[in-house]
Amino acid sequence: MSGLADALLIVAVAGLVVVRLFRTRRIDGDRRWWVVPVILAVVALREPGLIDAHHRAESISLFAAELFIGLATGAGWAWTTRVWAEPGGEVWSRSTKASVAVWIIGIGLRAGLFALSAALGVHQGTSALLLALAATLLLRAGILRWRSNSLRATSPHPDSLRPASTPSAQRQNTAYGDSVPLRKEHL
Repeated sequence: MSGLADALLIVAVAGLVVVRLFRTRRIDGDRRWWVVPVILAVVALREPGLIDAHHRAESISLFAAELFIGLATGAGWAWTTRVWAEPGGEVWSRSTKASVAVWIIGIGLRAGLFALSAALGVHQGTSALLLALAATLLLRAGILRWRSNSLRATSPHPDSLRPASTPSAQRQNTAYGDSVPLRKEHL
């Protein structure tokens, strides 16, 4: 893929991420949550130059650090996301201020890796960034599915639910930094 196509793909995925950061979203039983990350990984792996041939050890180390940052960002984003169940059984999620902080730290660490690779003279293509982004999205989606399934499993039958205004229902499956009720946005 050309540099322009890579840039457009990264901008499109970044737009998707920003939308997911700031919108309340229903977590449904859709089994295709892994499709976007897999497509990103396939596109990244098709590109040549994932590892700089002239600086193999440094390139592999930087790539491993990029993947680690991607996984840490995905896990941090998922665990700082508020997840709750409605009385009808629908499960919703919304990122918190802590989720935004996780993203800012992740972007800062990635910028630091880019600066380090430039200082070492190691060429890092967009493949490493796309793979790390795929890892971020895949891990976040997997953790959110797991959290929503555990929430559905512990939720009583909709006919026997307590009112959602009880303190125990309000505290159920909250995320770090979660302190205010959120309204749903209908798409």
